[in-house]
Amino acid sequence: MEKVAKFEKVSYEQWRKDFGGEEFDAVLDEIPMPKRATKGSAGYDICSPYAIDLEPGEDITVQTGLKCKIKNGWFMAAFPKSGLGFKYYVRLANTIGVIDEDYFNNENNEGHIYVKIRNEGDKPLHIDTHKGICQVIFLPYGITEDDDANGIRKGGIGSTNS
Repeated sequence: MEKVAKFEKVSYEQWRKDFGGEEFDAVLDEIPMPKRATKGSAGYDICSPYAIDLEPGEDITVQTGLKCKIKNGWFMAAFPKSGLGFKYYVRLANTIGVIDEDYFNNENNEGHIYVKIRNEGDKPLHIDTHKGICQVIFLPYGITEDDDANGIRKGGIGSTNS
């Protein structure tokens, strides 16, 4: 298996900007690094840094406190946790999240990974602190023979405006 990425936590400065003041530094300290559940798992579980309660029809954007350095030619795809989808009809707001290799340490948000989940079911959802909210998988990508992209990412989510 090729090793293509490394998870890190965002800086305290970025965390305070995105989540709150210094009083929330301990939340960042306690966030677990993503892990695979078994040696045969493709996905790494991303956990919520805090408890979440969502009524049917509600959504929330979760600041994960994480960023990921990804090898050139690869990207990270975020998918719903199977159990949340089957039991509660929970979905990612963008269906599948694509985290590009150049998202890491971009000048706008340091590559802070956000996850927006939505309860599309008919019953309330509770997720405990440090429980999985999505899973991410690393995938290679190709480009066309006549590709001429030369831009440099300066922003975070939705920054390419395409």
